[in-house]
Formats: sequence, structure tokens, C-alpha cells
Amino acid sequence: MAWWRRKKQALEQTSESNKVSVPRGLWTKCDACGEITYTAEFVQNLRVCPVCGHHHVMPTKERIAAMLDRDSWQPLDLELRSGDPLGFRDQAAYSDRVAKADRSVGPTDAFTAGFGTIDGLDVSAGFFVFEYMGGSMGSVVGEKVTRVFERALERKIPAVIFSASGGARMQEGILSLMQMAKTSAARGRLRAAGIPYVSVCLHPTTGGVAASFAMLGDVILAEPRALVGFAGPRVVQQTIGQELPPGFQRAEFLLEHGMLDRIVGRLELREQLGLMLRLLAGAPAKAAAALPPAPAG
Repeated sequence: MAWWRRKKQALEQTSESNKVSVPRGLWTKCDACGEITYTAEFVQNLRVCPVCGHHHVMPTKERIAAMLDRDSWQPLDLELRSGDPLGFRDQAAYSDRVAKADRSVGPTDAFTAGFGTIDGLDVSAGFFVFEYMGGSMGSVVGEKVTRVFERALERKIPAVIFSASGGARMQEGILSLMQMAKTSAARGRLRAAGIPYVSVCLHPTTGGVAASFAMLGDVILAEPRALVGFAGPRVVQQTIGQELPPGFQRAEFLLEHGMLDRIVGRLELREQLGLMLRLLAGAPAKAAAALPPAPAG
């Protein structure tokens, strides 16, 4: 019988009990190259694609654990809360937005600060929480950043800040913009005392954060392909009416034009921070492990 005359047989139905269920989130697809990686391995690799090296968004809790020595993190300033001095409202009241962020992320505001150690060295550290209203800098964030510098000055230990922000928080108006001057002044006092400050620019570091303390480090580092700049490329292009060069405001572009000291991949960042902090603070290098004696002959 010719194949076109054959009767089609119904496919055997698979029972519900025989179906294989794949848990949601078991695999992660790279945004850059499309490679699919087992999520547990992806997280263990600090959310860096093992194929193309693309750096994906990293939750703040994971970053703290990856950058600081184990069990060394001591968060402070947990009592600080955002107010609503302007009674601001757009599509929703500002107070409602803050309450929603508190419920979904935690009552840290967009910045968490405290003490920790990196490679055994005490540091006054701060991490932007981009999950919280885009890491926007309001009065609370400005106060926490200032305290990072003040505690470093008080204890004579280095300061390290990991920045990831969309800029000033518009719901607080001019009060948010004043945080640029406040934090920069605190940074100036730290510099006058000769105490080192390392700034790490993550993706993205923009607006008032980039225009103040994020670019005032003794050493300024950035992750690969991080967007760093005051205004976004589209706004800049519309303002000047010119085509922007390729890679404008990306970390590689800024390094080429002298705005950064080094681009460091996430997997090497903690080691590099430890080395730089020891050099800046004049701390002795860690003793190398004793090598076995060379074989005779």
C-alpha cells in the first residue's frame, strides 16, 4: 500500500502519572549567548556565563557573600527609614512605594552598610541594593553612604562601596540631589586623612551616584560591560544631536578614556580587592604557603 493511503494511527496518550515535570528555575539561559546552564552551577559561578563570560544581575545578598570573608558581615543602620517630606505622589504615593519595596526586598532601603573583612582586612563596606527602587539615592541612602566613610575614618580602616544605581530618587526632590554634596564631603574628609577608598562600579552606575562618590575612589574598578555615566546614552545623544561612538559609557570605553583604573571580572574581584586594599593600606602581604623541598639530584 502506498504511503499516502496508509491510515494514520492515533498517538498513544501519555498518562499524567508518566509525565516528567521539570521544576521552574532549574535551568538559566544566558542573556548574551543563549547558553543554558544548570541554575545551581550558574549561581555557584557568581552568575557569570561559563561560555561567554557575560555578567548577569546578581542579588545583593549573594554579592555580599561573594565579596566578603565568610561570616564577617555586620550590617548597621538598620533603623534608618525613608520619610516622605514632599508628600510626593505620581501613579502611587511615595510612601506606598517605599512600603511595597520593604515588603518585597526588606527594610534596607537601597543601600546596606556595615563592617566586614576582605582577605582578612577590616573594611567599612557598603552595597547598593538595586532591587530596591532601582538603587535610587534618597536621604537614607546618602546618610548610609556618609556613615560608611565616617566609620572608616573613625576606625582608620579602608572603605569599599559597590555601586549600582539609577541615580537620585526623584520622589525626594532637591533633598535627594543634596546627597551628592553630602557624600562627597564625607569622602573628602576620608581622603584628607589618607585612608583608602575603593569604588566598585556595577551595572548600572548612573545619575547622581556616578556624579559623586562612585567616581571619587583612590581606585575605581568596574565589572565588564557595566554601564557607568551621569545620563543614559539615549539622553546624551538627544541632547547633543550627534551619534555616539560604539560602546559609549560602557566600562571598556571609560577605561580607554581614563575614567576607570581597571575592569575586573566578578570571579577575580574579591582577590583583586584584597590585593589592592593591602597595597593601599600598607598591610603586609599574606605569607605564601611553604613549598615542599626540591627533589635531590
